[in-house]
Amino acid sequence: MDQLVEIGKTRVLRCSDQGTPLRAAGDANDFLGDAWAHTADMLAIPVTRLGPEFLDLSTRVAGEVFQKFVNYRMKCAIIGDISEALEASKALRDFVRETNKGNALWFVHDFDALCLKLVSAT
Repeated sequence: MDQLVEIGKTRVLRCSDQGTPLRAAGDANDFLGDAWAHTADMLAIPVTRLGPEFLDLSTRVAGEVFQKFVNYRMKCAIIGDISEALEASKALRDFVRETNKGNALWFVHDFDALCLKLVSAT
């Protein structure tokens, strides 16, 4: 079950581990709709909800999904361990490093890390 959590000044929709997978840009609509229904400022999506091709940047899925979130001004954090995918792809390591420098898209190891990042950003 999705849960709305307020962290500092940010309303985060913490998505459950179960539910619609995020496999393509069209799937982002479901996540956006849920976020708007909860008046959330940010989505926290567990890595378990990502389709298998999401972290393979050659498929362009992550780029298309994140572009949709940016276009609609919805911040997003991917929550979970992606170390195996990072080890396998220099492009993904670079992508994660760059997105984590910004304030719209983040990859964090767990929800506590997201909380710390949000509190330190305010």
